[in-house]
Amino acid sequence: MAETAYVPRLRAQFDKEIRGKLVERFGYTNPMQVPSLEKVVLNMGIGEAVNDRKKVELAAADLALIAGQKPIVTHSRKAIATFKLREGQAIGAKVTLRKSRMYDFVDRLVNIALPRVRDFRGLNPKSFDGRGNYSLGLKEHLVFPEIDYDKSGETWGMDITICTTAATDDEARALLTAFNFPFRQ
Repeated sequence: MAETAYVPRLRAQFDKEIRGKLVERFGYTNPMQVPSLEKVVLNMGIGEAVNDRKKVELAAADLALIAGQKPIVTHSRKAIATFKLREGQAIGAKVTLRKSRMYDFVDRLVNIALPRVRDFRGLNPKSFDGRGNYSLGLKEHLVFPEIDYDKSGETWGMDITICTTAATDDEARALLTAFNFPFRQ
């Protein structure tokens, strides 16, 4: 008996509907021209880590719960005396998601986390970098359902960068809008 491979809901939606809509809208001749999601990078910079080393470990544990894989602890490259920062000191955590974990995360981000953000009025449509990548920031990581509010003593912000294979911002915006990203009008 052959095992059936797990296909995330958004990946199936991309293959069935979104790819056809993008071909229709932009007139691609080659199927490899159709933009798709490449990777999602989650980053947490912990400023309080200068005084307390445990905070980076706690943030990395929370990031592991959110992402579903172990994050890398980031270290400072150089010393900055005004911030009491030494070279090589742990100051944050990051994780790169690809393939099925990436699609699962984007699904949870759009359908669960973003609607839970306080005073949410939509994502900024100008946050593209010119090469089809989109970045957004969250003020608190508690909007993800994996994080237990009572157990997590701290709230940290996080940066989310969604990298696509799109050549232009318009193509990337069309791709992310098809994935139900709530952009401001």
